[in-house]
Amino acid sequence: MTFSAPQEHHHLAHIHPQAKIHPTAEIGPFAVIHEGVTIGAGTRVGAHVVLYPGVHIGENCRILPGTCISADASQLEYWRNENQDANHIATVRIGDNVHIEPSANIHGGIVIDEGSWIGSNSTIHDGARIGKYCKIFPGAVISAIPQDLKFKGEKTLLEIGDYTVVREFATLNRGTDYHGKTQIGHHCLIMAYVHVAHDCIIGDHVIMVNGVNLAGHVQIDDWAILEGLVAVQQFTRIGRHSFVAGGSLVRKHVPPYVKAAREPLTYTGINSIGLRRRNFQPDQINAIQEIYRQIFLSGMNTSHALDYVEQHLPATEERDEIVGFIRSASRGIIKGRTRDATSSPEIE
Repeated sequence: MTFSAPQEHHHLAHIHPQAKIHPTAEIGPFAVIHEGVTIGAGTRVGAHVVLYPGVHIGENCRILPGTCISADASQLEYWRNENQDANHIATVRIGDNVHIEPSANIHGGIVIDEGSWIGSNSTIHDGARIGKYCKIFPGAVISAIPQDLKFKGEKTLLEIGDYTVVREFATLNRGTDYHGKTQIGHHCLIMAYVHVAHDCIIGDHVIMVNGVNLAGHVQIDDWAILEGLVAVQQFTRIGRHSFVAGGSLVRKHVPPYVKAAREPLTYTGINSIGLRRRNFQPDQINAIQEIYRQIFLSGMNTSHALDYVEQHLPATEERDEIVGFIRSASRGIIKGRTRDATSSPEIE
């Protein structure tokens, strides 16, 4: 790649001679570009942007006015400990075609992959790994240190998969030493004011509606939907294709394919509408429904019901997933209802 000399850019910009800037890049007035910065072809850096050492920006990016990007996270006292090299500077790597709105604050060792959009006044902290074509809306705080008194500055991560959307004022914390990272899957929708605590594992296509709060170490599997103001206790798991009604408090595991509501949280049927939308066939839905009739409505205890399901119901991927989930649920699962809340897929 060919880089230009600094004097070819706006005469009011402050550009270090050792910054590497492509000839087709544009630097706006009063921007400050430090040594060790790399800026790719076709990228535009707006007025009053500050790029510190260790920042590498790809091609055709837009960095709008007032944004500050620094690879150094040592301003927090957590990074000043005997296990860290105080002279070590991490890197910020911003992929091609990334658009960063005004006054975003990005600092620490961070990767933002190609095509992502970062909203104004959002904050991205050390350890963030943001995938392709993500959208981070204004006011979101990404990869802040865990709200955990045991945290002592370990180098951990927050990973966000491709095409995930994080709406306004959501707060996503990075991991602790326990798991090493917090993980958000691909194609997720995390709405406004959602909080995801340290070491959570969120699958693909998960939707969390406004105000959902996850404590630490929560696992949410693919295609789950949590309605607004759901609160999930630490070390709890919510299974695939499940649906948790708004305002629920989740204290026990929610098995896959079910709907859960009421207080205390209770099984209210299978998520047949969601399953049909995801192209499950009627015979699959009916089979799942029969499994849960035996587990929740037969009068057997959970252990006997699982034995019955394995011995008498047809072997399917869904059956094995449900049985495996419940057998491994160390916290126990939500309770069933006293009457049959399920209905046929044709009626729901």
